[in-house]
Amino acid sequence: MKYSTPEKKGIKSEWIKEYIEVLENAQLSTHSLVIMRHSEVVFENYWEPFDKDFLHRMYSVTKSFVGLAIGFLEQDGLIGLDDPIVQYFPEETKDIKDENRRNQTIRHMLMMSTAMTDGNWFIEKPEDRVKYYFENNSVSRPSGTVFEYDSSGSFILCALVERLSGKSFMDFLREKLLDKIGFSKEAYMLKCPGGHSWGDSALICKSTDLLRVAMFCMNKGSWNGEQILNEEYVVAATSKQIDNNYFGNDDFDTQGYGYQFWMTYDNSFFFNGMGCQLAVCVPDKDIIMVYTGDNQGNTMAKKVIIDNFFNLIVRRAENKPFENSAALEDTKVLKLYAVKGEKESPISDKINGVTYIMNENPMGISRICFTFENGKGVFAYTNKQGDKEIHFGLCENVFSYFPQEGYSDEVGTQPGNRLYRCAASAAWVSDYQLHLKVQIIDKYFGILNINAGFRDGELGVYMRKSAEDFLKEYMGYAGGVAER
Repeated sequence: MKYSTPEKKGIKSEWIKEYIEVLENAQLSTHSLVIMRHSEVVFENYWEPFDKDFLHRMYSVTKSFVGLAIGFLEQDGLIGLDDPIVQYFPEETKDIKDENRRNQTIRHMLMMSTAMTDGNWFIEKPEDRVKYYFENNSVSRPSGTVFEYDSSGSFILCALVERLSGKSFMDFLREKLLDKIGFSKEAYMLKCPGGHSWGDSALICKSTDLLRVAMFCMNKGSWNGEQILNEEYVVAATSKQIDNNYFGNDDFDTQGYGYQFWMTYDNSFFFNGMGCQLAVCVPDKDIIMVYTGDNQGNTMAKKVIIDNFFNLIVRRAENKPFENSAALEDTKVLKLYAVKGEKESPISDKINGVTYIMNENPMGISRICFTFENGKGVFAYTNKQGDKEIHFGLCENVFSYFPQEGYSDEVGTQPGNRLYRCAASAAWVSDYQLHLKVQIIDKYFGILNINAGFRDGELGVYMRKSAEDFLKEYMGYAGGVAER
């Protein structure tokens, strides 16, 4: 990877600083930001505790990798894009009578224009997710006609790669592409029930790994002069194949969809993952931006990130150098978002160490106690698993492990035996209300917000989670009274 200064590549450091300030002022949970122009990195930074070697869950960015893998299957003559998918899963689809489903092609699946979307495998917890997809009996429509985001369709395309190659998805893509472009050897994929790679959500790699694949796509399938994947396919994959603008809005995610890639402003395309895992590619300006973070539950986060990237950096960039600037010097140390507010409250001492006996509630929490000391605190509680503690900082993060047991590890929906790493911070948002935010920063990302209000020996609590398939025990309201 080559590095340069922003100014040498026609971007002012002040613009990048302004962009970072916008992200921070929007209270986004940012993990990394990398900006490249003319094949050289002009900015790279990581919000502590993240660093350049952190293997980050990329969520639906994985789908774009699947789209590239399908291109290699076609290039090798193993498939045709207009082949019906049932052709490759004859046993799983033998009982399907619906013609719309039988006519669904690989191309339709790449374009997110399938005959139907499947049920919720997180709830149903099937033994084999491939079989579960094809057992769907919901109302269908002619495939290839309308856009509807079908995450499990991408998973099936990944399973197709594994079935035809006889290799794991990562082994196949390493052989075809990743090893050739310097992708991390440590990168990996989580699995789904049935032994399949979790192809719609679970690639785990470095931010600069994603940057390398974005460069490959910007170069239309070539790397160091070698045409690795045919240009025609890569251009089609990263171009509009179907309209996805249901309401006529001119927004960052309504510009069309390609083959597992999203289109966006100014003739650009992007890799798009939940929580704001992004790689935005702007061919006309030869700029790439990689952003990772966890902003689940924040419906405006991606708009803030992408709109301001275009307005503050892309559309200002020039094809001439500027004089170097030291504007980015004070952005070298950036830290993961922590709750804003006051470190103390007039009632801090009154409720410190008080145990509250909770009424029956959806979380199954029977006891709660907050303690505070030296700018840090502990949220102690008892739920169905027993006594738990979450350690937090006041207006700063404390890093530890989330105490809930049994969450998934290597295989989605299946219980694991390890705890997730987390960051927790809290602040007094009024004289009697404490806001505690827990950010899960592991193979799985998630956010838990806990709002506690205190009054005359009583406690009211509201918990809300934003996470794909865990933290479900932490949703709802509870009330309690101080133990006497």
